[in-house]
Amino acid sequence: MKKQVSTSRKTGKTTPVAGRRVVEPRVPRTALYEWVVNRIRDKIYAYELSPGDWIDEQRLADELGISRTPVREGLKLLAAEGLVTVKPRRGSYVTKLTDDDIDQIFVLMARLEGWCAMEATTRLDDISLLELERLHEALEVHAAAHDAGRYHETNVEFHAAIQQLSGNRWLANVVAELRIVMRLARVQTLRHPGRFESSIDEHRDLMAAMRARDPDRAEASMRRHLLNQLDVLHALAGRPR
Repeated sequence: MKKQVSTSRKTGKTTPVAGRRVVEPRVPRTALYEWVVNRIRDKIYAYELSPGDWIDEQRLADELGISRTPVREGLKLLAAEGLVTVKPRRGSYVTKLTDDDIDQIFVLMARLEGWCAMEATTRLDDISLLELERLHEALEVHAAAHDAGRYHETNVEFHAAIQQLSGNRWLANVVAELRIVMRLARVQTLRHPGRFESSIDEHRDLMAAMRARDPDRAEASMRRHLLNQLDVLHALAGRPR
């Protein structure tokens, strides 16, 4: 009788398995847990796993073609990021932000991202400005097409570029960590009537301030941009600011 084997996800080699043949996928060279974290995070951002949803570890493991252990480890890392909430004896859930969470995060991010914009403007050179112009032009195209997915992803790149240009890696790291959680709510703002148009107008004002090398105006513009998003979230929820 031919010996049954399984394929190692790291080496691609096969090993015997009693009673059945297990073929696991070739996982990219990054560590398995990183691959799992990225896949689950993508599902959360795409609302395939929605805020408040219970996460079925076994079903997710079967879908990814791996064992349950790396899924469990990946969920622990996502819990540290704030995207997942672990409840004792009940399992893991996609984090659902409360109204207070959203208010506190956006007000804080308005301050921090405003600071990033101010510092970035003081350090801006022609090459960096060209990269921001490239991202802004892409935002113009996606806004005109009302393509929420591409607009949102390009917007993430745009803000990340400004964070890096601030020259303060500690500030950039704090903002990046908060942005991970903020994305649980942020994509919803584009559902509000007229938000595409107002959002791209805010980006135009920010770019004008950065082209003029005006750090105070850039700070104020970025702060308004974040607080306007909070206003839209309040409007979607039917509650006052």
